[in-house]
Amino acid sequence: MSPFTGSTPRTGEWQHLRLAVDGGVATVTLARPEKLNALTFGAYADLRDLLAELSRERAVRALVLGGEGRGFCSGGDVDEIIGATLAMDTAQLLDFNRMTGQVVRALRECPFPVIAAVHGVAAGAGAVLALAADFRIADPSTRFAFLFTKVGLSGGDMGAAYLLPRVVGLGHATRLLMLGDPVRAHEAERIGLVSELAAEGRAGEAAAALARRLAEGPALAYAQTKALLTAELDMPLAAAVELDAATQALLMNGEDYAEFHAAFTEKRPPKWQGR
Repeated sequence: MSPFTGSTPRTGEWQHLRLAVDGGVATVTLARPEKLNALTFGAYADLRDLLAELSRERAVRALVLGGEGRGFCSGGDVDEIIGATLAMDTAQLLDFNRMTGQVVRALRECPFPVIAAVHGVAAGAGAVLALAADFRIADPSTRFAFLFTKVGLSGGDMGAAYLLPRVVGLGHATRLLMLGDPVRAHEAERIGLVSELAAEGRAGEAAAALARRLAEGPALAYAQTKALLTAELDMPLAAAVELDAATQALLMNGEDYAEFHAAFTEKRPPKWQGR
């Protein structure tokens, strides 16, 4: 995302989520615990706009996405979204569905790693938000459920039919998206949906520790790795190899690459600058 901005000022307060930034780590918390952090129109829009702002500012090196209370996110609010969409015309519905997809694109395209700290329920859109993260750290209480067919909609919502087969394979993705049955944490780890299984109640701590590690590392190298992982999903090998070569040539002119050599020569840890 471009760092260049127009006249719009930085958002001072987010109404539908909590944001804390410390030492290059942004912690974003979905904060409707009484509704299991069910998403509203405003919550989707805030996530989309927040990710764009953080991407432009370039001060964040890693982001942790979590939920307050008993679960990560139960998906779209039944009353505030599903009820409201029944009164919308096709153009309005298309605008809404495009917005939810923009959140997923922002998670995949932001220039820093995103770690989902998942506990309790991650259902519907909540499961897709976790899926769109670069890492999913879950505690044993976690249950993922892609519920879209259970409300009469396609399982391919918000990019799920694109992302999930690439994470767990087509067979598992077909089962999860078509049937909508819950998958508990240990099975989710077995099929590759969970990156790391934390101790009970410790997913947030484990995610924060990983975020600090990433924030202290070579940020530009991580950003380019993430970009290549996303861009090369649909490329032929020849194009992917050429893109890798161009990216490495650029990074070899960077300060971090020279810093590694200096640190290796001087027998000290590198001091990464993200440049």
